[in-house]
Amino acid sequence: MNCASLKKASALSPHLAGEMRSNHAGETGAVWIYKGILALSFDADIRSFAEHHLATEQEHLAFFEGWLSSGHKSLLLPLWRLSGFILGAVSALGGRRWVYASIEAVETFVVQHYESQYSALDEYGDAVLSSAIRQFCSDEASHRDEAGSEASQRSALLSAWCSLVSVGSEQAVKVARKL
Repeated sequence: MNCASLKKASALSPHLAGEMRSNHAGETGAVWIYKGILALSFDADIRSFAEHHLATEQEHLAFFEGWLSSGHKSLLLPLWRLSGFILGAVSALGGRRWVYASIEAVETFVVQHYESQYSALDEYGDAVLSSAIRQFCSDEASHRDEAGSEASQRSALLSAWCSLVSVGSEQAVKVARKL
């Protein structure tokens, strides 16, 4: 997407600026989730899944990188990279069920997060930004659904892990909105 036609990020309301900061942080984390999976998985299907989704997440991240100034980005980007890599690596160590369940958990949260921004985006009145966020949400829903279709029955440990992933995603957004 072309960032040149967007309104300047400095024109965002404080609420929407926090949302975009958290979106950038989230896309940063997502890229590193897939890098963590690729670093430790030797399963050809999982690697193909991760490579395909990594490319999409890199496109989303490039959009925010090209639009947001450094003052509008999270101060904790190294933490989001590390957290994403660890999440992906732990998932890969758990094998195929863990990878798919983890991605489904993350993307379920991300879809809700993006959808919660629609009304504020409509009020802001930048059709290009609104369209981009809606497209990103659609991409994330596709990732969620693909992972969900591959996920199998979860053990108690895997269910607990997915709960931790969901809560961690929620808390990360709260922090990234501010820092």
